[in-house]
Amino acid sequence: MKNQLQQLYGNIDIYLFDQLLKGRFDDCHRIIDIGMGGGRNLPYFLQNGFEVCGVDPDPDAVQIVKELSASLAPASSPNNFIMAMAEDLPFEDASFDLAICSAVLHFAHSHSHFDAMLRSVWRVLKPGAFFFARTASAIGIEDLITPLDDGVYLLPDGSARYLISYEMMEHYRTEFKAELFEPIKTTNVQDIRCMTTWCLRKPN
Repeated sequence: MKNQLQQLYGNIDIYLFDQLLKGRFDDCHRIIDIGMGGGRNLPYFLQNGFEVCGVDPDPDAVQIVKELSASLAPASSPNNFIMAMAEDLPFEDASFDLAICSAVLHFAHSHSHFDAMLRSVWRVLKPGAFFFARTASAIGIEDLITPLDDGVYLLPDGSARYLISYEMMEHYRTEFKAELFEPIKTTNVQDIRCMTTWCLRKPN
């Protein structure tokens, strides 16, 4: 059973897995994984008829995912996986039904960089499309972090990350006229870092 689950889902983010179990993305056809890394979140989509695209600034990551795609979905084009930055996605407006942005946004180096990343992702989503993000946040550890510069904080685990807040998420949700398709959820890892799941749906 363990091997079957691993084959079907890979090392998928548990909160993305939760959305799949709820059938949230069943009617999505074209998806993009932004900052895809080694493709940990892609096996299910590749094996179940989705048109999968992905970007990453690391050429080694792009090659790994091309090989993964060739193995799991031989009919898919290797050209679907390219080197690109989140803030400069080389796709037309309204191209995707789902954008996955897992452990990417907290690598922003300033408020303006974060804003550019988020707006770039939002631009390529179709009306009614889903935005799934997991990113480091200040929620629950506000008294344990040290501000460095322009939205970047030193965390108790020694890392420096751009951190979002509940107020920021609400600001963008309101501006984008988006709806939460899942309540905001934050995982506190022994008070050394917090990861927040942010799930928005673009208005039709």
